[in-house]
Amino acid sequence: MNEDITLNPAQGASGAQEMQHEELTRERASSDNYQQQMRTQAAQGKQCPYCGTVNEPEAMYCASCGKPIGMTNCPNCGAEIDPDADFCEVCHHYIRQDVCSFCGAQLTGKEAFCHECGNPRGGIVCPTCHTLNDFSFCKQCGTPLTEEARQLLAELQMTPEYKEMEALTKEIQKMEMLIPLSSERDKVRDQLSRKLRERVLTLLAHDRGIAHPEIKEREHSVEKQELDAQKEERLKRLNEILEKMAQKPEPQPAKVRNYAMACKPQGVRLAWECNFKHALHSSPCGCAKPQLGGKWIILGKNSRKEIKDDK
Repeated sequence: MNEDITLNPAQGASGAQEMQHEELTRERASSDNYQQQMRTQAAQGKQCPYCGTVNEPEAMYCASCGKPIGMTNCPNCGAEIDPDADFCEVCHHYIRQDVCSFCGAQLTGKEAFCHECGNPRGGIVCPTCHTLNDFSFCKQCGTPLTEEARQLLAELQMTPEYKEMEALTKEIQKMEMLIPLSSERDKVRDQLSRKLRERVLTLLAHDRGIAHPEIKEREHSVEKQELDAQKEERLKRLNEILEKMAQKPEPQPAKVRNYAMACKPQGVRLAWECNFKHALHSSPCGCAKPQLGGKWIILGKNSRKEIKDDK
């Protein structure tokens, strides 16, 4: 008599489990094969960290999103740098031979002078501090070195923001020179000094035949707490203006550097905070990718924040 397997529940369940196990095994094998293929493909090419596209092994930019996917080396010192960097932050040299560092014009790499702005490829020596510069403003003292830089600075100096910024820096400089009154004894000495000054100037005026001279009062001395509060108020306003004038991303690094240097106020200790690595530079001239934008920040007189490209 033939045995009817449909009447054996245990055997039916066992068969179903075997089929399920075989299906899971096939799926796992398929998944393993797929992962192996992806690993092989990734080993043969470069995977973009931004969009995931696998590019050719020698590709420096992603074929899909256009962003850099690999590192290159500085032709001057050999340090690893981003492929779209135009300045090496290790050896502090401008490294692009096909782009003018002063105006951003495209070059063949063999010209002695830029065909657009006429500036020399070897750099310009600052007439003020004698520093050799690859850019339109002196990285050391901020002097405009090209005609384009001088025109840009003149235009910005006419804006209300620049005029206010200039007035604030002068006030801050003046406050830095003041000696605050820190005790009651200082206040008494200050009053005696004022009276003595007024007496001496009056006698000198009488000697010149001026009977009733007008003695201009010297700048009023203030207590340290009041002086610090006044200084903080002006620094806060200056920082607001610098935030407003922050440089947004711009395709040409030369334009970012020129604009930022033209906006730099004199008389306060500053640093350029780049959007590339959020590092602090003495100026955008020391940033490898200023085209990503950045801004000036106030360090203050006694700040210990490290500036990346200070030597």
